[in-house]
Amino acid sequence: MTRMLLSVERDAIATAARRVMARCDELARMSSSTEGIERVYLSPEHARVNRLAAEWMREAGMSTRQDAAGNQIGRLEGAFGPEAPALMMGSHLDTVPDAGRFDGIVGVLMALEVVRMLRVPTADGSFRSPFPFALEVIAFSDEEGTRFGKALLGSSAVAGTWDAEWWNLTDEEGNTLREAFREFGLDPGRVGEAARRPEELVGYLEAHIEQGPQLDERGESLAVVSSIASARRFQLIVEGEARHAGGTPYDRRRDALLGASEAALAVERICSAEHHMVGTVGQLEAYPGAVNIVPGEAHLSLDLRGEFDGTRDAVWQLLTTEIDAIMGRRGLRWKAREIHAAPAVFCAPLLQDVVRAGILSTLPEGVDDPATIFSRAGHDGMAIGAITDVGMLFLRNPDGISHHPDESVSSGDVARGIQALAEAVLQLNADR
Repeated sequence: MTRMLLSVERDAIATAARRVMARCDELARMSSSTEGIERVYLSPEHARVNRLAAEWMREAGMSTRQDAAGNQIGRLEGAFGPEAPALMMGSHLDTVPDAGRFDGIVGVLMALEVVRMLRVPTADGSFRSPFPFALEVIAFSDEEGTRFGKALLGSSAVAGTWDAEWWNLTDEEGNTLREAFREFGLDPGRVGEAARRPEELVGYLEAHIEQGPQLDERGESLAVVSSIASARRFQLIVEGEARHAGGTPYDRRRDALLGASEAALAVERICSAEHHMVGTVGQLEAYPGAVNIVPGEAHLSLDLRGEFDGTRDAVWQLLTTEIDAIMGRRGLRWKAREIHAAPAVFCAPLLQDVVRAGILSTLPEGVDDPATIFSRAGHDGMAIGAITDVGMLFLRNPDGISHHPDESVSSGDVARGIQALAEAVLQLNADR
């Protein structure tokens, strides 16, 4: 494996990392909220960050376009011209409410710096990829699903898996996805033009902060991602009987909120006993919601994630059996509606190998293999895996907090990540 970047470009890499950090700050100011970062799909803020990302892509020598789903793409042609396939790198620029400034964003900006590092000048003063494949940077438009409740809309369009039923999704103001497309200047009838064919791509590489504490606890900067967790999400409804709080004895109560609360505790107990399983109840609402009425109905969400689809599904069966027992004891009824399902996506062995080689280039000779971690959080690679091989690099996130203003990454770790990602591209070219 070449050590070109390690030996020649150390100062340039440090400069690139500082530029990434400054640009994360700049993008953080593009928010619909005055009290935190919030940037959702097909909003004015989305348009603003796309324009700025396009400016940075052109500055790196890339041609740019916004695709039919609102994803921003930059491309640096390779030695064989526009018909050559591309190595796609990037992440997303949308956020959750009250977000941190690095989730997704740092991956787009690091990919831009890798292009800047690897590009070669041409006789006419422009730049090209030094490889037989093009280099593309993509800023996905809607990974989080904050506005319409459906994640991975941008990357699903690129993967060609757009579902026509999504057009009827609505935001909090009642605007449909179809209406938002038109208001943004996109044509719903042309969303299929965003789809890429497998033969157009060499693979997809993404750098992302770890949304957990493992690297921080290990005292390491970077990790190879082995897979992205499988996920299922449900809306559960518990039905009891609403009655007067003062006049109803305990033995006559059919309290839906208590049944839902016991179910939430069962989720924690059962999932924590299973290796690599995570279950979260993030929403819990009681109806009719009056202080002096025993709740007659309760709604709760369940987010279930696992490394393997089979284990995830087996845990769901354990949970349904346990919830049946809870509701039976309390004289309650319950039902579940599945609202999301995604299989586990395993990173391609070759791309894991080149990411590992890239990380090793940042470490002293003789150091053991870097950490390999499975991602419990979802990423655009889950959708892109339908059309090409996927590889991911994790960066240390002190304390592991994410989707929160305290989310963090150091400039030093970003520098090591840029070097590792660039070396991974060089290694991929050598190994193909």
